[in-house]
Amino acid sequence: MPQEAAAIARAALAALARGESVVTITVVRAPEDSGIPVGAKLLVRTDGTTLGRLDGGPLDEAATALALAHFRHHGTRLARLDATFAEVSGRHQPSTIDLLLEVVEPPPSVLIVGAGHIGRALCRLAADAGFAVTVIDDRPDYADPEKLPGASSVICDEIGAAIDRAPIGSQTSVVLVSRGHKQDELALRRAVLRPAGYVGMIGSKRRTSTVLRHLAEEGYPREALDRVRTPIGLDIGAETPEEIAVSILAEIILVRRGGTGQPMYYRRGSLAPAPAT
Repeated sequence: MPQEAAAIARAALAALARGESVVTITVVRAPEDSGIPVGAKLLVRTDGTTLGRLDGGPLDEAATALALAHFRHHGTRLARLDATFAEVSGRHQPSTIDLLLEVVEPPPSVLIVGAGHIGRALCRLAADAGFAVTVIDDRPDYADPEKLPGASSVICDEIGAAIDRAPIGSQTSVVLVSRGHKQDELALRRAVLRPAGYVGMIGSKRRTSTVLRHLAEEGYPREALDRVRTPIGLDIGAETPEEIAVSILAEIILVRRGGTGQPMYYRRGSLAPAPAT
């Protein structure tokens, strides 16, 4: 088991170096007569392939399904399974198995193409929300680190070449908010086939539909184009650059965390009066 654990650790580090995410699963409690060793580990990749073993059979299958559903939660949780390997709630019982699921992933990042008003506002918001932010612009006056204090990296270069060099993985959100549709179309050509977790492009429905049609006519895969969020952001009635940035970041978080975008406010009937004291 130590050799297997070491192999899983090496595989997890290698995945991080490639910008990929994995889930590691560890048996933290199991019935003594189950034959399932405490400390057994399994690594699950996003495509469902695995490394290691828990029982070499149905527990591995159940754990893999749990891991694939857990990627979007970006954290750690304890799963409790019954004797049939179905997940259950409640306190540990003599027949239940406890598995620790841990997502191992690169830190979330945002790649912003365009350092105009919206790009600058989004840079500040995303940095405050804990994202590592890279901003690309081909204009020296705009690609100025002093104007983008929240950015981890500011790149002044031809847009296509800069995107080609940028590390883009499943934890990267690519936001295209440059100065015109020609620049956004160029950026989308370079970004749409990369393994980003989110790709969004600003613009009206008419303009963005034209860009997507151009790429479709050139043979870009339909499934890749369907992933592009455009027009970008959630519909919150945003008008100012700062409000538009809020709507974009909210959509990025929604996609990353698996939210619904629905209001959380709910109240049935009128407020009850406070009890008399």
